[in-house]
Amino acid sequence: MKTSDFYYDLPHELIAQTPLKERQKSKMMVLDRKTGKFEHKIFENITDYINQGDTIVLNDTKVMPARLFGHRQGKEEAIEVLLLKQTEGNHWQTLVKPGKKAKIGEEIIFDEKLLKAKVVDILEDGQRVVEFFYHGIFNEILDQLGMMPLPPYITEKLEDKDRYQTVYCKNLGSAAAPTAGLHFTKEILKELEEKGVHIVYVTLHVGIGTFRPVKVEDVTNHKMHSEYFVITKEACDVINETKKRGNRVFCVGTTSCRVLETATDEHGIIHEMAKETDIFIYPGYQFKMVDALLTNFHLPESTLIMLVSAFATKESIFKCYHEAVKEKYRFFSFGDCMLIL
Repeated sequence: MKTSDFYYDLPHELIAQTPLKERQKSKMMVLDRKTGKFEHKIFENITDYINQGDTIVLNDTKVMPARLFGHRQGKEEAIEVLLLKQTEGNHWQTLVKPGKKAKIGEEIIFDEKLLKAKVVDILEDGQRVVEFFYHGIFNEILDQLGMMPLPPYITEKLEDKDRYQTVYCKNLGSAAAPTAGLHFTKEILKELEEKGVHIVYVTLHVGIGTFRPVKVEDVTNHKMHSEYFVITKEACDVINETKKRGNRVFCVGTTSCRVLETATDEHGIIHEMAKETDIFIYPGYQFKMVDALLTNFHLPESTLIMLVSAFATKESIFKCYHEAVKEKYRFFSFGDCMLIL
């Protein structure tokens, strides 16, 4: 299976640069993976597709304002540090630009009084491990000095940083938003609850690897990035009961999907877990838990388009993508969505 098999042409003007004024008004393409037929809807129609007794699984991670700008000790040249993952204590894995300037021992100053960092290690892939030194509460300082880590294909300024958060975000730790969840409003969640739909939350902290294209030609040689997740016993109990009754489990986003498929055993039972997952789902994978998937439209040659091609079929997914281009859907993080049933 070749990475190039997952390429498609996308006109640049279809990459959404800003969120819609109303979250729930995004377009939603609905695909029946058994028949390959699809229809065009609006996201707020999602309640028509989820029945009483079904369970919807949401990722409640919260995006950190993870982009920090500073300068090296004694230098004026700007340097950017993107927080990826906290390893231990005040040590973080980061991406630094320009990376060549960030040698081991280099000190970076973000605010003379509040926040400084020191490069303590350089990893194989060029990521820098830095140790932070600060006065006060780190998350509050980050909120004060940091910026939202928007994907590189978004070049316009985000006026309201809450629009790169879901309305149900809770646990701080992501370097990117679980974008399928951005369409939900509190009103739609309430409507689902009143309909008798179970809503459960998992946490997976999204890493920057989610934006990276696969660089090897043979898909099976790709090394998947790992991300930390938590799923509680309470969430597992609801999901297992749902399957036992014969109802469906809806995943919101590829992140929730990866949690459920990691935590489900070969007998189709999901278990409480808190660990890293590097599960790589591509065509040929046999799903153990997920019955339906809400997802945005993904980058060509990305692990995400491979995952949705595994859930439906590559043929039907690419047929939908070509239709989405034709109908001028908005693509990627701030774009429209797709419900695969």
